[in-house]
Amino acid sequence: MTDMLNARRADPRLLEILVCPVTKEPLRYDAARQELVSDKAGLAFPIREGIPIMLVDEARKIDA
Repeated sequence: MTDMLNARRADPRLLEILVCPVTKEPLRYDAARQELVSDKAGLAFPIREGIPIMLVDEARKIDA
């Protein structure tokens, strides 16, 4: 069961180096929603099974 929970979490080292593909700015990690948020671009990129999906077409638009 613990392995399953860990598989869902993104690697913190990876999160430190990822940037927004639109603005090239650092991203904010939202653990509750499992998303990487670019406040400047107004986009939230999903993290699925521990893997950040950094495609603009897959991102959710957020209110600024």
